[in-house]
Amino acid sequence: MPENIVSIKATEISSPPTWALMERQLICLMEEAVELAAQKYGRLDGTPYNVNDVDDTYEAHSYKGLLYAIGAAERVLEIGLQEWNAITRLYDDGVVRRDEDPQHPEFRVQLHNEYYNLNGPADWFHMGEGNQSFYCFGLADPTHPENIRRAKRFAAMYMAEDPKAPNYDPEYKIIRSPFHGSVGPRFHADLAMAKVLLDPIYYPGGVAHGHAQRSNLYPVVNDLEDDWFENPVRAEEILKIFDDVILNGDIPDNLAATGLITNAYLYTGEEKYKRWVLEYTEAWMDRTRDNNGIIPDNVGPTGKIGEQRNGQWWGGFYGWNSRNSARNAFLAATIASECALLLTGDFGYLEFIRSQIEFLLSLAKTREDGQLLVPTRITPNGWEGYQPRGIQWLARVYHASMEARDYELITKLRAGEKESDWNEVEVAGDRSSGNLEARFNYYDGVNPDWPQKRLQAEYQYVMAMYEYMRRDSRDPAQIIADNRWPPNPVVTKGLTQVTMGSPQPIYNGGLLRTTVRYFDMDLERPGLPKDVAALVYKLEADRVGLQLVNLNRTETRNVIVQAGAFGEHRFTQVQFQTNEQGATSEKVAPVEGKYFVVELPPSTSIRLEAGMHRFVNQPSYAFPWHGDKGLVPF
Repeated sequence: MPENIVSIKATEISSPPTWALMERQLICLMEEAVELAAQKYGRLDGTPYNVNDVDDTYEAHSYKGLLYAIGAAERVLEIGLQEWNAITRLYDDGVVRRDEDPQHPEFRVQLHNEYYNLNGPADWFHMGEGNQSFYCFGLADPTHPENIRRAKRFAAMYMAEDPKAPNYDPEYKIIRSPFHGSVGPRFHADLAMAKVLLDPIYYPGGVAHGHAQRSNLYPVVNDLEDDWFENPVRAEEILKIFDDVILNGDIPDNLAATGLITNAYLYTGEEKYKRWVLEYTEAWMDRTRDNNGIIPDNVGPTGKIGEQRNGQWWGGFYGWNSRNSARNAFLAATIASECALLLTGDFGYLEFIRSQIEFLLSLAKTREDGQLLVPTRITPNGWEGYQPRGIQWLARVYHASMEARDYELITKLRAGEKESDWNEVEVAGDRSSGNLEARFNYYDGVNPDWPQKRLQAEYQYVMAMYEYMRRDSRDPAQIIADNRWPPNPVVTKGLTQVTMGSPQPIYNGGLLRTTVRYFDMDLERPGLPKDVAALVYKLEADRVGLQLVNLNRTETRNVIVQAGAFGEHRFTQVQFQTNEQGATSEKVAPVEGKYFVVELPPSTSIRLEAGMHRFVNQPSYAFPWHGDKGLVPF
């Protein structure tokens, strides 16, 4: 433990607030549900009965490491690691399979060297989903030797260090294709791949059924006919164009690779990972400036904007004209901005994503009823797809910056929202990006019941899933035959927001970013101690308000409070009240460090406000007892 760590003792005995009871009940319910799901939908070694694309299989078992790091039982982490390793063994081409081994009829090998892109195209939108569990293991146990080796090996595939995976071109600072991974970039599509990705809708406009659409070939092909693949000559021509226009170059979606490289940095502290994240992020920031301030959605093999589509800056895969349009452009750029800020403490990187939000808001229209509508996609006719805009990305920028300009952008959207109530809480799992509006209103002082409503909504969601699993009478053979996505009862969105004061990690490959984090001092493990609940009730640029509650009536708990998910912040001092012999007094304890300890005697609670300098320390997965060297011992 750090020497001379400041310790504060709670002295107020009181009945626990509703949110505290709900918080611990939710964690307890998920602990039971994780065990039940593992028993019903997988073999004893963790191998799942269902089979899908490997990223989906990882995704269906995600967030157990984060749940453990919040404060769930050790068994949750054990199951999470067992399942992740079993899935990796199942899909990896390096595993020797015997004829008598059980094989799912829809199974196919998809991993090489334990990473994606074998026997199927892999992109960052999907790899990022699958990587969530892997990133969370660093929060749970940063000394795990195998995961440290994996983190470094996976990062090497995107840093021009692995000759068998030449995904990155350091000369032009590009990831060389939208599809890439352990066997390198994919430059050639077969007919099956092209048929799926050239979604059959008419150009322009309409809503694609898949993630892309026919306009991905525009302007080289203006209007692709429906039956293009039935004529062998035409099919061969389109495949050649597909390879040249779509597969030969970089797209903003690849910025999510910064999460993978930052993950390696957090384990090791090696500067080369930091340099790569900044080099690649800044290359895209330069392209954005060169493109009049809007992120271009395609660059060619020499890093030029629109190089493969006659200079046109839009139309790329997952780009500004695709089904997901603005969402995909924002998610990876936000991951990159967050990683660059984390590694440098330079708030200027937030301008990368903020500028895109401001640009779209400058094009907004107001409907007759006062509803603000923001464009989402561009076509040859200009900006289209005007819709109400949530604060998914802007809420993350504001949480990082805590600047008035970002607050004002959010309140502008709130004032222009006529279709929904920002105080309402959705009952939705972690895949949903909703609920940030209700969170914003709480910290803005207009939604006081949000913590318990958020936790109750997640309890309801998990309880419904638990009941479904409990009543599911199918045997393994029927589960395999049905091959439905199995229930994942782990939802950490509300717990992350309430206990740590932050939005949830970006679903498609973002890292956890929090105001505070907790450790059990007595057991030397991450997360809130058993029976302890936490609430971040105030967020300011230089201050955070916390309430800690010990629900145990007979035992003392000792909580280490850390500044930031990775110790990237520094506490200055802590203000709190003591109540001794009926006299209440205000206390101030100087900290000037990453941590302080709160002693919680039985049935006590404490509210405190901690001064904070944000993004001033080197971030690391290291726990408080690992020391302050920046490198985790292993």
